[in-house]
Amino acid sequence: MDIRQLFARNLRAARDAKGLSQEALAHEAGLDRTYISALERSRYYASLNAIEKIARVLKIDPAELLRKEQDLTLGE
Repeated sequence: MDIRQLFARNLRAARDAKGLSQEALAHEAGLDRTYISALERSRYYASLNAIEKIARVLKIDPAELLRKEQDLTLGE
């Protein structure tokens, strides 16, 4: 699994765990919904700024979005 796929999986899992839609996450993070969708589909590499904004909304450490499955806590 490459870094984009890992980020995409963790992003979706964290977003779902918080009960947020792509649209709600994008709005709160100041990003476009289509960008969130593309990140979740491994279409783009996320910028560090985007990772920081997303993590802030999800109330998790930015590193959580890049952790391997066995290390993933998603702020729980």
